[in-house]
Amino acid sequence: MTDDERDRPTVHALLADGTTVCIRSVRPGDHDQLRGLYEEMSPEHLRLRFFAASRRSADLAADRAAAPARPGYRALLAETQGRVIGLAEYETVDDPETAEMSIAVADGLHHRGVGTLLVEHLVSAARADGITTFTADALSENYEVLRLFTDLGLRAGRRFEGPEVRCTIALDEDDTYLAAVEARGRAADVASLEPLLRPDAVAVVGAGRRPGSVGRALLHHLHAGGFTRRLFAVNPHVSSVLGVPSYPSVSSLPKVPDLAVLAIPADALPATAEECGKAGVRALLVVTSGLDPDQAEALMTACRAYGMRLVGPNCLGISNTDPWLRLDATFAADHPRPGTAGVAVQSGGVGIALLDGLSRLGIGVSSFVSLGDKYDVSGNDMLQWWESDGRTDLALLHLESFGNPRAFSRTARRVTRRMPVLTVDAGRTEAGRRAAASHTAAAATRTMTRQALFTQAGITATRSVGELLETAALLHAQPLPAGTRVAIVTNAGGAGVLAADACAEAGLTLPAPTPELIDDLLAVLPEGAAVGNPVDATAAVTEDQLRDCVDRLLRYPGIDTVLLALVPTAIAVATGDDLVRAVTEGPGRRERPVAVVRLEQDLPVKLLPAGEGGAVPSYAEPVAAARALVHAARRAAWLNRPVGTIPELVEVDTASAHTVAETYLAAHPDGGWLDPRTCAELLACYGIPQLPWAWAETEDDAVIAAERLRGADGRVVMKAHWPGLVHKTEQHAIHLDLQGDAQVRAAFRDFETRFAGLMTGVVVQPLAARGTELFAGVAQDDVFGPLVLFGLGGTATEVLADHAARLAPLTDHDVHDLITTPRCAPLLLGAHGSRPADLQGLEQLLLRLSRMAGDLPQLAEADFNPVLATPAAVTVLDARVRLLPRRAQDPYLRRLR
Repeated sequence: MTDDERDRPTVHALLADGTTVCIRSVRPGDHDQLRGLYEEMSPEHLRLRFFAASRRSADLAADRAAAPARPGYRALLAETQGRVIGLAEYETVDDPETAEMSIAVADGLHHRGVGTLLVEHLVSAARADGITTFTADALSENYEVLRLFTDLGLRAGRRFEGPEVRCTIALDEDDTYLAAVEARGRAADVASLEPLLRPDAVAVVGAGRRPGSVGRALLHHLHAGGFTRRLFAVNPHVSSVLGVPSYPSVSSLPKVPDLAVLAIPADALPATAEECGKAGVRALLVVTSGLDPDQAEALMTACRAYGMRLVGPNCLGISNTDPWLRLDATFAADHPRPGTAGVAVQSGGVGIALLDGLSRLGIGVSSFVSLGDKYDVSGNDMLQWWESDGRTDLALLHLESFGNPRAFSRTARRVTRRMPVLTVDAGRTEAGRRAAASHTAAAATRTMTRQALFTQAGITATRSVGELLETAALLHAQPLPAGTRVAIVTNAGGAGVLAADACAEAGLTLPAPTPELIDDLLAVLPEGAAVGNPVDATAAVTEDQLRDCVDRLLRYPGIDTVLLALVPTAIAVATGDDLVRAVTEGPGRRERPVAVVRLEQDLPVKLLPAGEGGAVPSYAEPVAAARALVHAARRAAWLNRPVGTIPELVEVDTASAHTVAETYLAAHPDGGWLDPRTCAELLACYGIPQLPWAWAETEDDAVIAAERLRGADGRVVMKAHWPGLVHKTEQHAIHLDLQGDAQVRAAFRDFETRFAGLMTGVVVQPLAARGTELFAGVAQDDVFGPLVLFGLGGTATEVLADHAARLAPLTDHDVHDLITTPRCAPLLLGAHGSRPADLQGLEQLLLRLSRMAGDLPQLAEADFNPVLATPAAVTVLDARVRLLPRRAQDPYLRRLR
């Protein structure tokens, strides 16, 4: 192989202590540095590495690693600030699926995760090269390397041979290994954010004397907010700003700041970032906007070279309200109220709205990060921070783009088990996506793909900032409902009707009360009350009566939530009753949620203080309350659902599938739509059932094929084919219900005449039986990976758009959701007394499609339409697959953006 073919992309990743290293392939020019790596080792470490304290062995190792690329060998190094600090390599000998590997780490850098990180990247490279097993020899006293192999999360075995140990490591990728990588990445990520969110010293670069400047506003907020650690200004023209000591440069500061806040012109950023890195700064907050590509690249180069984490550019700032720190490096109008909600946004305006809303509600903020253009620190980073900070119990996100959605999804699935994660589903329309791209320089994401990500990860996706705050108020203050059954209580019939409509339209159910419940409620309500659902307690209801009514409803097993729709009345004023007090006084947090609607309320949502430090959410609109209750019920259902598993599949030949794809792309370097025979060969590798068919290039061949394929009724279908043909119906390239040789010949001649110069042949199939026509497919997203779609098929599939989507790989739960979510689901489940479709066959089809998409990064699109579902079987009637020359990427490999 050539050097280019062996070279892997250079990436940066985090060590266990949060510092940054560069991981890249070894090149011939690295020879002297590699020799230096070994020369600096102690005799003891040389002995452990080479089984003898031999400088000659070290020279040979450097020669081998820096030699020109050769088949079966790969070497990766770790370097920081130009110094090589580690090397990992493997080489195959006899078996191309087994490689001998070794690892070396510079003296003084052990126990920081250098070796483990290198081996993770080596494992990823080996898998891409078709290697399934590593072997390694070590001295039995080399406890560090033996522990490294054991703690990887891969299946490792040992065989002792005298003073040596033969280690065997299976490179299977399963959840055990992914979880181990994830845990190491989480610890490193959190450590890297410490200088950013818990700095011991902060410097504001660009804090001037001019009132109204961003730098001065940031410094003022830090100073006025009571930052408890060291604070400096950097300004060469003054000795102090706002009472904060100022110095001419970062390098002249009396203490190296952990965090430097840069509010300077874009053209000054590269040099300042370089100065910060050389001084030992660990994190940058860049509020500057308008960077050109060269400035952006120079900023990131400095951050990666010196291991600095970066928030921004083009952002509002960051805040950590922990009382021992009181870090408020933002230029928002007010300081956020301390609390328990973590907030990460890309839009500064949305950030201000959320900070204000959470402070007003009394929820408050634990930490806030305005991600801006998100060059480095991302929503994934913040989820991991909140998971471990000990202060956050509610996560709010506003993300307009995703860097690594699959890693984000794995993190979110874990975090949402511990706390609610809420987001605004921004960019749902084409206009919104254009705005997102121009505002954050981010690639647009498709709505269906993003919604699939949120659904599978258990993220509560709202449609506006207002809805986000409404839902956050309920999730913060009340327990989750066990289901969707709501009882409405009102003191005004009209308000009850509005609440009932809102709940029903949102998807909540309003069960009718049982006779026993009716008697129970009438015993405490005033005369004239109507006990249905809603319960009309009338304007005459007293505070005590309403409290008894609510308490009895909450004890009733057929109700999950009680919603009160209350209006102020002269009667209550005259009697001194406060109906709201009926739910805010007494027990604090109840076992079931309670919410209030007050149509006269001036704010969309409030949290009413309740007993024992609790709170009850109060809404100005029934629709808002209903939306929040639906989100809470969905979260409860997601939490109660067991974690999905990816079922094992039989009769899958992945190796042959790779051969089919590679053979096709070798003949078609630019990729394209597979011809029917190649497509059928690929589907057969995954056991995907197809209707019998035959390929014919002449009229006589078509007649012979039809004779062989005719079913009991003697009818066949003929489809024209040429490269690039996708929509046969639109091109009138299909003839149905052909009977006898004469009709088959006439159909073939028609195609020959109309598609002269295009058509390369025809596909002949028996006419399929009656059943439900469905659609199943895959769209490979460059950012999100493969998305599996399913729904109603046939010629109306695009018009009706009755589809559901989930990101691959599909779990058993994902498959169930795909089948039951579309509006056509009742047709499959046996509506109106009909027999259900072969649901097991549908599940298998979707799982096999998902497996194919996961195995083949070259799979750009797959389109099965129609798929015929009958009670007896599920069969693909027409399949189209498009391949592109793409290399596999490991979405879970630890690396920075």
